[in-house]
Amino acid sequence: MKLWQKSNTAQDDRALVTERFTVGNDRHWDMRLAQFDVQASLAHAEMLAHVGIITMDEFEQIKAGLTEILSDIGRGAFEIEEHVEDVHSQIEKTLTERIGEAGKKLHTGRSRNDQVLVDIKLYLRHELRQVAGMVKELFDRWQELSEQHKGDLMPGYTHFQLAMPSSFGLWFGAYAESLVDDMEALAAAYKVVDKNPLGSGAGYGSAFPLNRLMTTHLLGFGEMNYNSVYAQMTRGKSEKAVLTAISGVAATLSRFSYDVCLYMSQQWGYISFPDSLTTGSSIMPHKKNPDIFELIRARCSRIQAAPNEMTLLCNNLPSGYHRDMQLTKDITFPAIDSIKDCLAILLYALRDVQVRRDILGDEIFDHLFSVEEINNLVVNKVPFRDAYKSVGDAINNGTFKPSRDLSHTHEGSISRLCTTEIREMMDRTYAAISRHGV
Repeated sequence: MKLWQKSNTAQDDRALVTERFTVGNDRHWDMRLAQFDVQASLAHAEMLAHVGIITMDEFEQIKAGLTEILSDIGRGAFEIEEHVEDVHSQIEKTLTERIGEAGKKLHTGRSRNDQVLVDIKLYLRHELRQVAGMVKELFDRWQELSEQHKGDLMPGYTHFQLAMPSSFGLWFGAYAESLVDDMEALAAAYKVVDKNPLGSGAGYGSAFPLNRLMTTHLLGFGEMNYNSVYAQMTRGKSEKAVLTAISGVAATLSRFSYDVCLYMSQQWGYISFPDSLTTGSSIMPHKKNPDIFELIRARCSRIQAAPNEMTLLCNNLPSGYHRDMQLTKDITFPAIDSIKDCLAILLYALRDVQVRRDILGDEIFDHLFSVEEINNLVVNKVPFRDAYKSVGDAINNGTFKPSRDLSHTHEGSISRLCTTEIREMMDRTYAAISRHGV
């Protein structure tokens, strides 16, 4: 059964081959859209009754039928039948079988184009809220670790060379603040997605007196796509906005995971995790491999490729709908799954992270304190250039022995975490996403 099918005549082999290819993965991915298709259909039906296209009695029948289908979806009792093209066809077919003629009126004033669009936007809004909630939880955890370890020193590096003393508080806090920018990108993507396309039809509107403001309100959208042609052009663009936002989160997770893999190695040994969060080797009994973090790094690299894949899919298309857009699901849905998996396992692992507190006591880190020695000389009225040359000469001739006095550093950047200010930034941005919902 298809929404565009004109009769129930039997299909020949060519039609079946065409169906298998054109349907693709839709039956699999569309199950994610089922609840949102029902929500959009309920709003559409209520609007049709409000403007007098269907009667209130017909609306009540449709509402009861759709509510029953929504219940089936919630308890896992709904599925797309083998010869039904997609979730939209299945819901209309099931509804009509259950309530009769009134079910055939639901599609009035609606195209499958705007039906798919509104379902995907509702789904993307839902997923953005899910991802944002997990990002906020990770932010909170990194902030807790930052405060907990602000006095635990570690080497800072530039170019993989020893630079200056740092702290685990700064390290954890840096990634927490990175998530603030990532949350801003998620909020921007949410704003792009939070516009109602329903009523745009196949891209050219409808002759029926549809009340698009009503469906916008019923579905909890912040705005609508006013131009019907542009509404269709948001397919692919909305997905790309979401993918770009989650790729920012992926970049943060990937970089942190690289640090973890480095800092867990025996040569560094700055942090550790319980054996149960590592894997072993089939030949080397001493190995404790950071596979969790290596896989986060790899998955996040793939996520960061997704916006480019979406660009290649949509970049050379003219206005109007094209079947190419069907493949946006194949790119978007797995990327969303993957970022949620990565966030979940990282949150789980960070419950048990341990940091080493005696790192800077080793003399191999003496050169980390060169800037502090220069600063101490400057405080005692030695010109900076003279102090720099004096300390540099001592390093070059092997006589440099730092006092390891970090009093100035502790009063400065190492302990200045600005936790309150950073948290306020995160809370403001997160609220822009979390306060919405249907």
